[in-house]
Amino acid sequence: EKNINMKNVVQMVRAAILQIEKDQNIEVSDEKILEIIAKEAKRREDALAEYKKAQREDLVKQAEEEIKVLEEYLPKKMSKEELEKIIWEKIKEINKTFPPYKYIKNMILTDKELIKTTTQKVKRNEEIKRILGR
Repeated sequence: EKNINMKNVVQMVRAAILQIEKDQNIEVSDEKILEIIAKEAKRREDALAEYKKAQREDLVKQAEEEIKVLEEYLPKKMSKEELEKIIWEKIKEINKTFPPYKYIKNMILTDKELIKTTTQKVKRNEEIKRILGR
């Protein structure tokens, strides 16, 4: 059962890769393949939510199995703490090249879309207000 499911998922991903290669007439890079796999996983997660709403346990189980197979091919997701630690290490390296008054002293990580102007510049004051809840 699991091998059949794995085979089907791999075939679907392979078909998606071949489709992109054919449509765009390009050789797909490893990064693009990871994007395709992530997109397929996201598609399954979205469908999973719908299946749960519709109380379709058979489809829920199948979608969960497909997601597990796809996640095997994706890089491990980092926790927010791990990511923050790596970023702070890089900031410390960068700060060594700056005079003290230009040091990066704080950072806020967010997974939400930033508030932007029509020219796609970040509205920093509004962002700070939103993040700090003022």
